[in-house]
Amino acid sequence: MPSKRSGKLALFDLDNTLLRGDSDHAWGEFLISKNLVNEKEHRDKNNYFYDQYKQGRLDIHDYVAFTLEPILHLESDQRNSLHEEFMQHAINPIVLKKGLELVKQHRDAGDYCIIITATNEFITTPIASLFEVDLLLSTDLEMVDGKYTGKINGTPCYQEGKVTKFKSWLQSENKELTLSNAVFYSDSINDLPLLAEVSTAIAVDPDLQLRAAAEAEGWKILSLRT
Repeated sequence: MPSKRSGKLALFDLDNTLLRGDSDHAWGEFLISKNLVNEKEHRDKNNYFYDQYKQGRLDIHDYVAFTLEPILHLESDQRNSLHEEFMQHAINPIVLKKGLELVKQHRDAGDYCIIITATNEFITTPIASLFEVDLLLSTDLEMVDGKYTGKINGTPCYQEGKVTKFKSWLQSENKELTLSNAVFYSDSINDLPLLAEVSTAIAVDPDLQLRAAAEAEGWKILSLRT
């Protein structure tokens, strides 16, 4: 990291922004490939939740419970081992080279880099480490006796919840960074609340709804896939 900070914030959505795909959905497919779930039932429900997300109508509590149910019985070392395999087979192939380069540009400029994602902390923590960001803000998970319960801890990092979690972090953890000096990169209409709060909103390979909003607002539209 640079020795001198710029005083600027660089925020990045993860799924379909820095990744060529959705890590939450990929996790469901990975579980199927490992024969840890019923193929048809799990794929049908996984696709259903993904469609709901894209429409902006996801019940994130139900989705987190569904996502975690197959691993609730696992201990930490078992979860970590499974996730290492998930990274190798499902995530590394969809990491966008231009996404890595974009984050590095901001790091090299001295910006404070944050991945802020609705996807839960179990799935996203190792991915955020890959991008070498300063901070990950994700949907936190409840844990009891070293095992996940399948419930969300606190505010889900989704839609308005991203704004709530981010502002809470700003108020509690630092005295210098502000939304008035922040850029946010996202592909999803679900992120419209936070995009509207930052000084620079950039739509990255946006869905149709976000593209329309970006064009209406005059926001920059960027592709990391071409």
